Amino acid sequence: MGVTPLVIKQKEFSTRFRGFDVQEVDTFLEEVAREFESQEIAIEQLRQENHRLNLENEGYRKREESMRNAMIQSQKVLDQMKENAEKSAQVTIANAEVEAEKILNRTHKRLSQLHSDITELKRQRIQLEMQISSVLESHSKLLEMTKEENKAADESDAAVRFIRRA
Repeated sequence: MGVTPLVIKQKEFSTRFRGFDVQEVDTFLEEVAREFESQEIAIEQLRQENHRLNLENEGYRKREESMRNAMIQSQKVLDQMKENAEKSAQVTIANAEVEAEKILNRTHKRLSQLHSDITELKRQRIQLEMQISSVLESHSKLLEMTKEENKAADESDAAVRFIRRA
């Protein structure tokens, strides 16, 4: 049998010769019963408070787990975004390298064409210089010949005039 305030209040003791003062024992038992009852009320309040705190704690645990899961998901999303950004950057760099290579190839082709053009223009210049030199030389010879012919003609005209005067 459990000891309750009611059990304490209803407890009866047998009396003997030279026993305890019944009224004093009853007063003490009443006092113990009240104290026991107040302790039971306090214990019940503590049990209820403990139950409330356990429920509250469970709610906090669930929220903590939700937050942890949200943080894990957020980290996964961030990692995926980072990975996607790195891939995108690699693709952009690869595209830029390909485009740079194309530009470089076009530049090399253009440079090669310019070198060919310069070589051809030098060849044409040399050929033109040779042609001009040849033309100048032939005109110079013609001019010399014309001078000699004119000199001979002048001499022959002078001789004819001389002979005509004579």
